[in-house]
Amino acid sequence: MNPKSLLIAIIVAFVTVWATDFLIHGLWLSGTYHATASLWRTETEMMAKMPLMLLAQFLVAAAFTIIFASCVAEKRCMSCTLKYSASMGIFSAAGQFMMYCVQPLPFGLAMKWVLAAIVQALVLGFIVHKVYKPASSPTAGAAGK
Repeated sequence: MNPKSLLIAIIVAFVTVWATDFLIHGLWLSGTYHATASLWRTETEMMAKMPLMLLAQFLVAAAFTIIFASCVAEKRCMSCTLKYSASMGIFSAAGQFMMYCVQPLPFGLAMKWVLAAIVQALVLGFIVHKVYKPASSPTAGAAGK
C-alpha cells in the first residue's frame, strides 16, 4: 500500500462524497425532503449536527478507499474497480431499504436513495481508481489503467 497516495485518495474521496451528497440531498431530493418535513430534524438541528455528518462522510470515504487500496488497486483493472464499487453501492443501498422498512418514508424516496447510493459508489470508485497509485504496480500499462 502506498501511504502518501492513500492519504491523497482518501481526501479526494471525502470531497467526492461531500459533493455528491450535496447534489443528491441538497439539490435533487430537497423538494421531497420539504414535502416530508415532519419526518426530519429542523434545518437548525441538522446544521448543529453538521460536524458529525462530515465525520460520517469522511469515514465512508476512508473505509471505501482503504478497502480499495487493500483489495482492488494492485490489479489496476477498471472492471474490477467497478465491480467493487457496485458491490459497495449495493451494500449501502441495503441500508436504505432497511430505513424504508422501519421509518414511514415514501417508497419513491427510498428508491431514489437506493439509486443514488449505487451511482455515488460507482463515481467514487472511478475517481479513487484514477487517484490512488499502488506502491508497486506489476500490471502497469495493462488495459483498464
